[in-house]
Amino acid sequence: MPLYEFSCAACGHRFDVRASIKEREAGLAPKCPKCGSPRAEQLLSAPMLLRRGPGGAGFRGCDPGAGCCG
Repeated sequence: MPLYEFSCAACGHRFDVRASIKEREAGLAPKCPKCGSPRAEQLLSAPMLLRRGPGGAGFRGCDPGAGCCG
C-alpha cells in the first residue's frame, strides 16, 4: 500500500498516510495528527526503492563482488 507524505498548512507538522490507490483517487484528505487541522497538503516524495538480488533487499552499500554495481 502506498505511503503519502503530507504537511499541515496550519502548524507545519509533516506526517505520512498509508492509503490504497483507490482511496487516493477518491480524494484523500487527512487531518493533521498534531493539531487536527484538515488543511494538509500532499508533498512530492522520492519513491522508496529496494535493491533485489544477491545480498538481499534494503539500503545496503553496493558489493562489487556480488555483481550488482555493473
